[in-house]
Amino acid sequence: MTLDFLALSNKYDTPLYVYDFDYIADRYHALKEAFSGQKSLINYAVKANSNLSVISHLAKMGAGADCVSIGEVKRAIIAGVDKYKIIFSGVGKKDEEIHEALKQDILLINLESEAEMKRVESVAASLGKEARISIRVNPNIDPKTHPYISTGLHDNKFGVEIDVAKRMYIYAKKSANLNPVGIHFHIGSQLTELEPIAEACGIVADLARTLKALEIDIRFFDVGGGLGVVYDNETTISVKEYADMIKEKTKGLDVTLLCEPGRYMVANSGYFLTKVLYEKRNDTKRFVVVDGAMNDLLRPSLYEAYHKIEALGNENEKTPTDVVGPVCESGDFLGKGVLLPQLNHNDLLIVHSAGAYGFSMSSNYNTRNRAAEVAVENGKDRLIRARETFEDLIALEKEFLV
Repeated sequence: MTLDFLALSNKYDTPLYVYDFDYIADRYHALKEAFSGQKSLINYAVKANSNLSVISHLAKMGAGADCVSIGEVKRAIIAGVDKYKIIFSGVGKKDEEIHEALKQDILLINLESEAEMKRVESVAASLGKEARISIRVNPNIDPKTHPYISTGLHDNKFGVEIDVAKRMYIYAKKSANLNPVGIHFHIGSQLTELEPIAEACGIVADLARTLKALEIDIRFFDVGGGLGVVYDNETTISVKEYADMIKEKTKGLDVTLLCEPGRYMVANSGYFLTKVLYEKRNDTKRFVVVDGAMNDLLRPSLYEAYHKIEALGNENEKTPTDVVGPVCESGDFLGKGVLLPQLNHNDLLIVHSAGAYGFSMSSNYNTRNRAAEVAVENGKDRLIRARETFEDLIALEKEFLV
């Protein structure tokens, strides 16, 4: 489907996030089909894009939710995700968050440490409940991705080593308030090679077989997320090869396979629209100053991440340009050395692959209102988050002003 970016920017103003909901549906069905013939559940990683309408769109197709805060759990429930399809992950969970998750009776809580296991056990005991748990295993596999989004090495804060995991499972089996039903790993994000995932999957599957031999009833095998997408010219993993590998590695385990795609599902559904304010040049540089900034789209500043940027309807001669925003930071850029034509005030730039970790990482830095979000489905557009106003920004402070 071709999106009319100019009409959308005129209707909703800029900066603006636009999501192609038909693309999201295609991605979901492709992944679900890849796991056909095997019990499976696709748990959308809410952190990638936590808009209620995005979550609801996926829930209506049968998706569950992978949540890393109790706020995300509540978002998933409000958006219509079945509570038995919700996973609560994350390194640091407060007692009140654990309490709420147990009260909501979600599918399971992923544990990241022995200390966390003891807190979950304690909270469950206080409620007279049995907590369904999974343990995140750190297989010490190099995911071959950006170090900021690597999670499966011993240098990372996530998960526990094999021996610790086995000890935790034995403890949980004996506990009156813990029910170890799952096993989990996730080695990183934006993965473009199958081999590291296959190696991790094999290690964790062998541990699951050991646990089964110890009469620990592992029913859910969670392979995490991390499937990479094309931002520039990356070669990505075939979802069929990915699913076939997981099926092969877990053969004979009699488990439901859980998968936690986030970026894969929404990154290339999204576009960030921003208008040119003016151009600026010095002796060595050409800058295009736009109305979007690092507070709107942080990835370029945080990771030096690449996003394709194009000028709508302008194919004139192009020269290297830094696309920068109004925020008072040298790190405020959307792209460096981008080939762009001569631009005028109010010309529209389209930043591609902005559906994941775009709006969800945005902020109000420099007292800037966060952008509006729009969905396009079956050729029709609709607002799914209103643009913030200045009054929205100060609402939680104003009454305390003395």
